[in-house]
Amino acid sequence: MTKKFMMSRRAILASGMALGASAFAPSLRAATPVKVAGIHGSPVENAWNSVLHKALQDAAKDGTIEYVFSEGVSGTDYPRAMREYAEQGAKLIIGETFPVEKQAREVAADYPDTAFVMGSSGKEAGDNFGVFGTWNFDGAYLAGMLAGKMTKSNVVGSVGAMPIPEVNMLINAFAAGVKAVNPDAKHLVTFIGTFFDPPKAREAGLAQIDAGADILFGERIGTADAAKERGIRSVGSLVDYTPRYPDTVFANALWNFRPILNAALADVASGKPTGRDYTAYGLMKEGGSDIVFVKGIAPADAEAAMEAKRAEIKAGTFDVPRVADEPK
Repeated sequence: MTKKFMMSRRAILASGMALGASAFAPSLRAATPVKVAGIHGSPVENAWNSVLHKALQDAAKDGTIEYVFSEGVSGTDYPRAMREYAEQGAKLIIGETFPVEKQAREVAADYPDTAFVMGSSGKEAGDNFGVFGTWNFDGAYLAGMLAGKMTKSNVVGSVGAMPIPEVNMLINAFAAGVKAVNPDAKHLVTFIGTFFDPPKAREAGLAQIDAGADILFGERIGTADAAKERGIRSVGSLVDYTPRYPDTVFANALWNFRPILNAALADVASGKPTGRDYTAYGLMKEGGSDIVFVKGIAPADAEAAMEAKRAEIKAGTFDVPRVADEPK
């Protein structure tokens, strides 16, 4: 392994009983923790990667897994990192293959005894290449319902990475939530062309504010900086940004990777094929996503309507539209 990987890899080991029992817990409490490698294409402070990283760290603290990882791995280096972790005996490799879909499946085919479960826009492959999407669009829809009733200019904006299905569904869900309560609202969309460039996301947000937006949905880190700078409200994605931006971020569409990780670990522990789609474990009704918001910022009737819709989503009586087309 190159020096780059060696310098960015940290082993995190912990032991003890697993906390937060789930349906998978009995099969996860093995005498020997499962060796799991995380390959992060961005720094682990990037919101998406931080969610995976935290779930993996928590599993290590529970004694469920032995966790090693690399961060900031480029697309050109990614297949090699997959091979090296497989060669080192990792039983499960977690990561993202958006820029290297074909090559990642080729690597998985060469290591049939290693399970790969990857964030992907593609399909599962064989018995050992599973996939998952980032489905926190339920929370984005609900945040959009609040934003649609809060906007004064009748213009809201979304700043995203790039128009891949997972990002598209998230932004489209936010827009649908806005439109559900405010059909006349205009929605601006900007893609920054990369997964991690906070200054670029900030600039995109500032441009949308200059075009009239008074609420921003930040699919990318940096969007809230623009909102804070101009004194408007914004919505966060994946993690709770409100503590970092207490006067700016009023709602967040959260995502939790642990249910997906638990399902994959249960399959590994029982010897079942991992070549399947684990995405649905991230839905709100499965406990994999939710909304957190600051009460009293949106109108009381807007909060009540949002909470009623949230209850419908959790009960499975309402499905947020899943639109993977590029938003316009």
